[in-house]
Amino acid sequence: MQNYLAKAQSKSGKYAMFIGRWQPWHDGHRWLIDQALDEGKQVLLCIREVPVDEKNPWTAHQIYQNLLLELKELVIEEKVRIITIPDIESINIGRGVGYDVIEHEPPTEVKEISATKIREQMKLEGKL
Repeated sequence: MQNYLAKAQSKSGKYAMFIGRWQPWHDGHRWLIDQALDEGKQVLLCIREVPVDEKNPWTAHQIYQNLLLELKELVIEEKVRIITIPDIESINIGRGVGYDVIEHEPPTEVKEISATKIREQMKLEGKL
């Protein structure tokens, strides 16, 4: 599947890119990418390769596999592409770069979703 994803091309040649740790993937993340998908955009999910620690209990490869399961239909339909990237310090742009920088303001119920709380609950349930 990874080779397939590497070759998938956007029909428009462009993607709405989202960079994250996705530790774990949750409904807030889905809300976020749905903002682009609902506009007919294709989505590029970039998984930051961060060291495994308390806040990042899964490797980038494990997150990649999880996202493939969670978003299988969207990946098959070529609406979503998933890649891993090195960890980043900052995102820097120049003027006239040819793309927008967009911040999505989630509704309160989405804003309150916490991956930290999800990980804590997973620990209590023996799932982590």
